[in-house]
Amino acid sequence: MTPSPVEARLAARVLDALLREDYGGLSRRVSRTREGVRLTLAGGMDVRLVPGVLYQDFVVAPEERLRLAQVLGTLAEIADPADADGVTAFAGECAAALAAGELHAAHAERVLAAGPSYETLAAFVEHPVYPTSRARVGMGAADLLAYAPEFGPAFALRWVAVPGYDEPFPVHPLTLAEALKADGVREVEGPETIVRPTLSMRTVELDARTHLKLPLPISTLGVRNRRSIKPGTLRDGALAELLVRELADPDILVADEQSWAHAGHEYLAWMIRRLPAGTIVPVAALTAPTVLSGLGDVIPEYLRILLRWNVRLFVRHGVALEAHQQNLALVFTASGMKLLVKDNDGLLASPSRLRAAGLEVPDFTDERMLTDDPHALADVFVTITLHLAAAAVAFGALPHERAALLLRDTLADALDEHGDDPMARLLRARTLDAARLTGKSMIIAGTLVAKERTGARDVNKYYGASGPNYLRRA
Repeated sequence: MTPSPVEARLAARVLDALLREDYGGLSRRVSRTREGVRLTLAGGMDVRLVPGVLYQDFVVAPEERLRLAQVLGTLAEIADPADADGVTAFAGECAAALAAGELHAAHAERVLAAGPSYETLAAFVEHPVYPTSRARVGMGAADLLAYAPEFGPAFALRWVAVPGYDEPFPVHPLTLAEALKADGVREVEGPETIVRPTLSMRTVELDARTHLKLPLPISTLGVRNRRSIKPGTLRDGALAELLVRELADPDILVADEQSWAHAGHEYLAWMIRRLPAGTIVPVAALTAPTVLSGLGDVIPEYLRILLRWNVRLFVRHGVALEAHQQNLALVFTASGMKLLVKDNDGLLASPSRLRAAGLEVPDFTDERMLTDDPHALADVFVTITLHLAAAAVAFGALPHERAALLLRDTLADALDEHGDDPMARLLRARTLDAARLTGKSMIIAGTLVAKERTGARDVNKYYGASGPNYLRRA
């Protein structure tokens, strides 16, 4: 039976990811003959591979029509027995992604006809790397239609009374049951507040200038990526915002994330995000067809602003932002375009370089946000700033050769401003001059392999994969 287009695309993306991360030594099943490059699946089926554009050497050829079961059967065959739970969890994640993808395909025309927001259009675009990004583990079809951004819904917040707090806490409807498990918490009446989900599902839009971040009892981008909010995270984000604001260039805007509360329970927290005036377009939306047709000419200027600032942060201050395509936006006003940065609780900063620049080192709760290892900082720059914020957008919006040349020239210009500074030389060696570029092993750390086996302190900063240097195409 022929798979649906949604299933075929998902199966290819999953197989690509397994090959990119070389889980279970999958690359040993790749053979090269006069007829081309092929990957042998469980049962003996050969899949034709073609050169990859970004992130990996080879990908599934576009004409292949795989069933998800064929890919998961191969996964089960190559998996280490110690990863049995992770393999089962990933199979469930794939099933959830397939169901969500089919649901999205069935409703996309309706949503587009309704005149969707930029946040909704951003949710139409799949994650550049993670293959099952449409899966929200813990949500069924009815939940997706009611709360997921790609369906353009609106819904009312719920409210709970929390011991020790005079005012009621806002709670996402999906989280109410978990919140009520906390001691002394009860549901109460509150102001009727209608919100819309943003690309980040746990952040909802109160109005065009105000977002509200709330914990959710789901996982995205891996079953270990729970979307609850741990104590300390909001405080760290607020401290990081102040640091980023101090280091911002004139064409950088930083969202105000100083208003927050946490009741010591992972499902009882909130943060208000205040946004600047102007038309705000999430960077993740730039490659959506309906957005690209109107904003394609802004890509070179976006890359110039992005790379110049992030290179300066890295070289002068030892700061690498986890500002990927979901945490960045373009802001258009009558005076021009600026880059908006938000959600900074994943940044990495060097205490010694901050002190050398006369800056106070933030007292982060999460010690993983501080390191003096320049290569750890470079890993974040390459995998977040270069891969996701820059390359995914450039290659998604422009012809590939033009994208490669634009990226290389823009990054080279940004590095040239710093001459022979040792940090600039290191970053040049890790990017422009590198034979291969570092990648993250996202499905291995996020779902397939337990942290006890990977040794990952942070599943979102686990490296091991590498791919061809697309900057050298130019």
